[in-house]
Amino acid sequence: MTFRYDFAPTPFGDALVVFSDEGVVGFDLSESADPSVPWLLEGISNRLRAVPVPDPGAADELAHLLDDYFAGAPVAFDEHLRFDWRLADGFHRTALQTILTIPWGQTMSYGEVAVLAGSPGAARAVGTACRITPLSIIVPVHRVVRSDGSAGQYGAHPERKRYLIDLERG
Repeated sequence: MTFRYDFAPTPFGDALVVFSDEGVVGFDLSESADPSVPWLLEGISNRLRAVPVPDPGAADELAHLLDDYFAGAPVAFDEHLRFDWRLADGFHRTALQTILTIPWGQTMSYGEVAVLAGSPGAARAVGTACRITPLSIIVPVHRVVRSDGSAGQYGAHPERKRYLIDLERG
């Protein structure tokens, strides 16, 4: 299996995008001002057990989709891109695939996603799936909110979650 990487711009900075022969395997917003920091590529290399090679231009299609998305167009990334789910397994994968069904501009609680994913009572596991997703933004984990309707966290950046929710609500 060959893994390749490129970068795609977002309002939060450039994201590292990793591709396999099967599709997008990772979309990671760096916590660093420079997304090419070695530890970011090192982290995904450890998870993949392979070192992705640079492939400038590989993320061009995704970059165009992101431009449309951040301009307010209701983009469903999974309708345009293939995902490689190898970094999400078991219930976490099921939860993330369920989250893909939440329509643009709408939200669901962690508990509601758990029910739809076939595991009532697994709200915390849905939260974990959202926290460790290898496909942030392009799998819209920001659409999953607390049962009281409040946004909750988004890694160390709850303001990003609020931004994404507000963007989709127009």
